[in-house]
Amino acid sequence: MYVLIVYDVEVARVTKVHKLLKRHLHWVQNSVFEGELTESQIETVKAGLKRLLSEPDSVLIYSARDARWLTRESLGRERGAIGNLL
Repeated sequence: MYVLIVYDVEVARVTKVHKLLKRHLHWVQNSVFEGELTESQIETVKAGLKRLLSEPDSVLIYSARDARWLTRESLGRERGAIGNLL
């Protein structure tokens, strides 16, 4: 499944959330990650996020069966190249 995760968390937790998501997805822009995950991996990411988040934090998770069902257009400088995670 192709996943796009966008987050808005307090400064105290930004680094922890970033590190968690970077282990599973491609960092494409400040507070934005995307990539292919299995259902099991999505649940792992959600569980990790739930442990880190606090009341004022917000995370949006968009998913599609495949990247081809998602149109992505970038204007300006690309923050992170999307490639294969090894």
